[in-house]
Amino acid sequence: MSLRFFIKTYGCQMNERDSEASATALLNAGYEAVKSEKDADILIFNTCSVRDQAERKAVGKIGIMKKIKRRKPDLIIGVVGCMAQNKKEKLFEELPHIDFILGTDQLHTLVDTVKREEIARAKCIKTEFDSSDDALEGMDGHLILYPENGDEISKIFKGNSSSAFVSLMRGCNRFCSYCIVPYVRGREKSRKTESILQECRMLADKGIKELMLLGQNVAAYGYPTGQLTPVRDESPFAELLKEICKIDGIERIRFTSPHPACFNDKLIYAIGELEKICDNVHLPLQSGSNSILDAMGRGYTSEEYLNIVKKLKACRTGITFSTDIIVGFPGETEKDFEATRNVMETVGFDNAFIFKFSPRTGTKAAEKEDNIPQKVKEERNALLLKVLKKTTAEHNSRLVGTTQNILVEGISKRNSERWYGRTTTNKVTVFTPYAGITPGDIINVTIDRATEMTLFGSVLNKD
Repeated sequence: MSLRFFIKTYGCQMNERDSEASATALLNAGYEAVKSEKDADILIFNTCSVRDQAERKAVGKIGIMKKIKRRKPDLIIGVVGCMAQNKKEKLFEELPHIDFILGTDQLHTLVDTVKREEIARAKCIKTEFDSSDDALEGMDGHLILYPENGDEISKIFKGNSSSAFVSLMRGCNRFCSYCIVPYVRGREKSRKTESILQECRMLADKGIKELMLLGQNVAAYGYPTGQLTPVRDESPFAELLKEICKIDGIERIRFTSPHPACFNDKLIYAIGELEKICDNVHLPLQSGSNSILDAMGRGYTSEEYLNIVKKLKACRTGITFSTDIIVGFPGETEKDFEATRNVMETVGFDNAFIFKFSPRTGTKAAEKEDNIPQKVKEERNALLLKVLKKTTAEHNSRLVGTTQNILVEGISKRNSERWYGRTTTNKVTVFTPYAGITPGDIINVTIDRATEMTLFGSVLNKD
């Protein structure tokens, strides 16, 4: 009987994609995937170090497993991902019941590591976290959703088989002062174009309609080593988007997260011209204050950010934006905060991930005095959420009475008699299904009503 595995994922979509790739590799090696940790013989925690909260959640959960392992001593417990890369052997000191730890560049060794544990049940740790080109090539192969397992993996991680993640690159060269990513995922390493296109074609052959292209700084795809900003009329990412758009069967393309400093006119116009690119761009702002942006090491001003938004709106009707924002960065004055609120109101974001600053050990910002009181951080966070709530409510109300193109994802989690999907602007839309509907269908829905978070509508036709 084959051993059964369960992967618990924390953090970003890059981690979700790594979990998919890891699960595929384990399935191909003969292991069985289960949907509950209590049914597993192998528990793998794919961890995140970007936010302190995600790290604490993972450590807490893994700590609980100590009691489980006492009752089930043959249970194999592994930790992979950013926290594994960041803390390395320190995790064994904190959590001695862990069987193995693999950093972000060693995921391609996961199957061999699990096999060794299966045979020996011995403690092992990779003290060398390889970031060589050979490691990248190994990663490249495992990142493909192999045809025989694609449907099963999609159901385990996403609940439907209409969309899939495709990783374009690893790492980041930006070294923003608050961010741990370059230290745990290394420098930018882009996959070969043909490898990416091959994976996209395979996914299309499996019936995938929507791709989410991933990279810590996806707009820097294909940049030569050491390059931080685009050459005036060159954008390898724009060229890649054009090639993916040519693939039959792929109807929608999303991407995250691009750095504003990597947007030039070639990329902007490609987004405006390519119909398969979805009408929502995630464009991290972080702050609307130029002094704070400079302290963060972001490499652009609020005026430059707003100019990118202006150009994108001019070349693509109906485009919307989501963003990331940090409040309470060291030294943030009331004037700095108001600058952020002004940019939020000017852009009119459809969604925003707003975080209260917390220092990450090992980053430049952690060396600064965390001099903004927690109460002030919470107040500023609440004020920005209020701005976002008002904006999204206004946007959604304007959609009532319109017809939206919806990619069907599946049965609503709150009402089994309804289904849901997403618009090209990534808005969740709930509707009453018709006979024979399946995830991956693209349908037209007339919006009857809207809340701040969700659209509700009626199916107009089945085309």
